[in-house]
Amino acid sequence: MAKILIIDDEETVCESMALIGRRSGHETSCARTLAAGLELANTGAFDLVFLDVKLPDGNGLEFLPRLTQAPSRPDIIIMTGYGDPQGAELAINSGAWDYIEKGCSAKDITLTLARALEYRKQKLTLAGAKGVVALKRENIVGNSASLNACLDQVACAAGSEAGVLIMGETGTGKELFARAVHQNSKRADKQFVVVDCASLPETLVESILFGHDKGAFTGAERAREGLVAEANGGTLFLDEVGELPLATQKAFLRVLQERRFRPVGSPREIESDFRLVAATNRDLNAMAQAGDFRSDLLFRLSSVVINLPPLRERRDDIKELARYYMDKFCERNGLSPKGSCPEFMATLMAYSWPGNIREFINTIERTVISAREEPVLFAQHLPTAIRAQVAQSGVGHRGAPPAAEEQSAPPAVEGELPRLNDFRETIYAKAEKQYLADLMSVARNDIPAACRLSGLSQSRLYALLKTHELHRSP
Repeated sequence: MAKILIIDDEETVCESMALIGRRSGHETSCARTLAAGLELANTGAFDLVFLDVKLPDGNGLEFLPRLTQAPSRPDIIIMTGYGDPQGAELAINSGAWDYIEKGCSAKDITLTLARALEYRKQKLTLAGAKGVVALKRENIVGNSASLNACLDQVACAAGSEAGVLIMGETGTGKELFARAVHQNSKRADKQFVVVDCASLPETLVESILFGHDKGAFTGAERAREGLVAEANGGTLFLDEVGELPLATQKAFLRVLQERRFRPVGSPREIESDFRLVAATNRDLNAMAQAGDFRSDLLFRLSSVVINLPPLRERRDDIKELARYYMDKFCERNGLSPKGSCPEFMATLMAYSWPGNIREFINTIERTVISAREEPVLFAQHLPTAIRAQVAQSGVGHRGAPPAAEEQSAPPAVEGELPRLNDFRETIYAKAEKQYLADLMSVARNDIPAACRLSGLSQSRLYALLKTHELHRSP
């Protein structure tokens, strides 16, 4: 007997789905909202969840990663609208096991239910037989649902020899995941060879990849082994594979198929047994349709596809990331471990991180170094550009207009902006007030302690507190 959870706001749908489940001998529970469904999933050991897309408190597909990370790791079947092909595609792309249309027959639903549970039983049996193995994930920090879903794919990919394509925005950590695939595979004790396709000189691409014999071209004073040969027995990582020239794509396709290649100027072919992992921040499908990337090579590259989420979709990981890199850079620079005030973390959480993990790491390193011996990091220690963007974003998204004394910018007519000096002054004043509030909180309203932390004299501190109408708590 399996446990099934049905999340749908329509009473008739819940009742009919529950009846189908009970007739098949399973225990069923129903929830009318996403919040209620998530709470049930986190407290009960469910095997399968039937999830509606449109619910009163949100979109079911957006909650799908959180449901799959519930303690029992249930499989999800999405319930889509009648004849909605886009909804079906979106369900599968979002990680659902399958989808059904509302209104389909009880026979079809029962068949889908039986197949899903059979699949789950097989999956759990195999997992139990293999035992639990800790995944090596060096420098991959976080436990958000979206990150864990990617790590699950790494674990699956590492156990095979299939080609892996890692997709994601610049700075999302594609090379870290490529190394994780390698380190968790049976090739872990062999070479991990990186090819930066974006920096390959077009005239020397084949020489760098396949090597060359002495005298093969002007300047080839000695024979050189190529990167493909160097990866023999290990993993070849093609970083930014979308930048590979078309002519080289054709030559590399044959290498993938035959695992044989001819160095430039050589009369003989040599073999290389390598595992291929590629990464890109470009849409290779669109490039293939436009004729800028070979579709046959794309098929060979993408046996397993891992889509890395940008940092703005992994906000649950930001505090753990910040703590990890704060400690790391303090140790590297011989500094004592640092604490942080709530506003420091709040600013990190509110920023959009267009440069993703790479920008985040650089920011934390810069912040730790600039703070030096100061024991607590405040929002004011962060780069001005980050604080300004967060402040500006906060001004634009407040639900109600702020009080007159707390306005962050002068009233603006649509299509106009405040003067730069006015904007700069309001941002500075707001940041200064926030710093002082944080300072007094950390110092527990102890003026001498606040002076030591801030470097201000008592008279200056009192004057600033008065200016910003900040009063010491008794």
